[in-house]
Amino acid sequence: MEKNKYNKDQEKGFKNEAEDIKNPEGQKVAVDDVIPEEENTKELETEGEENSLEKQVEDLKAQVDKEKKEYLFLMAEFDNFRKRTLKEKSEIIKNAGENVLKGLLPIMDDFERGIKASETSGDSEAMKEGIILIYNKLKKYLAQNGVKEFDPNDDTFDTEKHEAISVVPVPDESKKGKILDTVEKGYMINDKVLRHAKVVVAQ
Repeated sequence: MEKNKYNKDQEKGFKNEAEDIKNPEGQKVAVDDVIPEEENTKELETEGEENSLEKQVEDLKAQVDKEKKEYLFLMAEFDNFRKRTLKEKSEIIKNAGENVLKGLLPIMDDFERGIKASETSGDSEAMKEGIILIYNKLKKYLAQNGVKEFDPNDDTFDTEKHEAISVVPVPDESKKGKILDTVEKGYMINDKVLRHAKVVVAQ
């Protein structure tokens, strides 16, 4: 009995102490009036989180702006590179064409000398030899620049290389589809058809 009485008195004392909390001015403050301090703490924590999120947003915006500037810089550099490459390519093609034409000038000189020689010389054999020399010189020059004629021993018609200007019926089955005559030679440049050969084909 005494033990139970002690516990009840103790509970009553704790309750009175909680209800009798005083502020610095000596006024009593109820327990419920103390709770808002916890709410203020939560509000401060929420404000801290919002500030942290705002800082993160600002950091992300700054990072996006930086990457955007870098992207625009790279795009400008690429555009300059593209224009410079096109210009260099155009110059290479132009210079290559000039070099090819320049190489033909000595052959033109040979033709002019041959024409002048023919006016004062009646030796047709010497004229023939001169023309053959000039022809061989031109042929060699073309070969040096990757230009060569089709294989003359290739007598099988090929639409990739030949252009049939005439078709002649033949009784021999083995000759059908073969080239009977080449009217105009075909040429290739670096394994690419430069000009198709004009041929007569057996049918």
